[in-house]
Amino acid sequence: MPGDEIITLFRKMQKHKIFLWAITSALGGFLFGFDTAVISGGEQQIQNYWDLSNILLGQTVAMALYGTIIGAIFGGYPAQWYGRKLSLIWIAAFFLISAIGSALAPSVYWLMFFRLIGGLSIGASSVVAPMYISEIAPAEKRGRLTALFQFNVVLGILIAYFSNYLIGADVEGSWRWMLGVEVIPATLFLVLVFFIPESPRWLIVAKNRVQEAREILRIIDPAKVDDSVQAIQASDTHKGKTATVFEFFSGKFTFPIILAFLFAFFNQVSGINAIIYFAPRIFEMTGMGADAALLSTVGVGVVNLVFTMIGLLMIDRFGRRFLMYICSFGYILSLSIIAYAFFTETFFGMLVPGLIFLFIASHAIGQGAVIWVFISEIFPNVVRSFGNSLGSSTHWIFAALIAGNFVYLESLFGGGPIFTFFAIMMVLQLLFVWKVMPESKNITLEEMEVKLGISTEDLKEIIPEEEVKKQI
Repeated sequence: MPGDEIITLFRKMQKHKIFLWAITSALGGFLFGFDTAVISGGEQQIQNYWDLSNILLGQTVAMALYGTIIGAIFGGYPAQWYGRKLSLIWIAAFFLISAIGSALAPSVYWLMFFRLIGGLSIGASSVVAPMYISEIAPAEKRGRLTALFQFNVVLGILIAYFSNYLIGADVEGSWRWMLGVEVIPATLFLVLVFFIPESPRWLIVAKNRVQEAREILRIIDPAKVDDSVQAIQASDTHKGKTATVFEFFSGKFTFPIILAFLFAFFNQVSGINAIIYFAPRIFEMTGMGADAALLSTVGVGVVNLVFTMIGLLMIDRFGRRFLMYICSFGYILSLSIIAYAFFTETFFGMLVPGLIFLFIASHAIGQGAVIWVFISEIFPNVVRSFGNSLGSSTHWIFAALIAGNFVYLESLFGGGPIFTFFAIMMVLQLLFVWKVMPESKNITLEEMEVKLGISTEDLKEIIPEEEVKKQI
């Protein structure tokens, strides 16, 4: 019937809208990845340009990470008070300022300053963008839509590596062009983010703007508008008022806080950011020439992208824990053999590059695809901003500690002990996934509150725990 065809077409158009909102927000992830990786192509040239010591170089590279920590810690506050959309607008503006300033920096200290600004954007985007996507996504598609953020992160990394390769390391001052290219995606992000709606969950919980939220929820899932509004309102203990950080740490949310902290901690003690930041240097340690090492980082980016796509396709079907099992075993295998290769130099030049690719694949299909999804799912609506800030800031504090000291520690101890440490940490991650980590696929954010035992009594009446167990 024509009427049925019109309804089907309308629903398809609505689904496209949700995807466009998600991919727009996920552009923050693209800039996150690009900004994180682009420095790898120019860090040695920057060191020579200003005659920097290894320690000062490490701090120049890590300066973005220090800004990221600040952005992650405080990024949840504007998202809590002023909304997800306005926060994303400011994040995009800061990315643009950072790109222009870094490319034109007259001294290493100005470069540090603008890298710090970029770091603020990275940290805040890792809080706000996944949270926004998780709050606008239908339960059955939340995993892959939120994972679009990570997909864009690795796409940004790949484009940064490829851009660095095209610009080349031999041309004097090429590092400025490497950093300046970021102006293009930053401008695109800033323009597009004006066209997305506000999160309906924030509108109800923080502002009590129920009718406005209804219109957005009607686009997300027309058949469940009333149920969604009822569940969101039942989860709200503040009835339109903003929760405080003191309530977040009151003890009621201890379990999700522990989950977020450990998940983010394990993400970084795998060594992923040390490898992303210093991939050309690590490849050169195996005996590769500078150009071959720079080209090999493009391979890292391709592997990262391909296996992130695989993780994105699997996350809603097989669940978050399944991907984390694959990830943990891949980590342990690759890191253990890399450590052995560094200790013995057995088949050194042939072995390590391939194992780095295996490590990246393991990360991409597991931790990379899951982290921002999982952290965005385990906190209730009233404190999700604070929860995402906690998980993200934990991630970035350890990223700064590891990446900021990697060059110095490698020169002091060599690669063997460092990669052994990473391997041991991943054994502990495997135990965490096995014994502690809950599954969150195919249930709404409000149902997840019930599952974790942190929901209101009103919500428990609407969503019995037995019903949640049946849906997983």
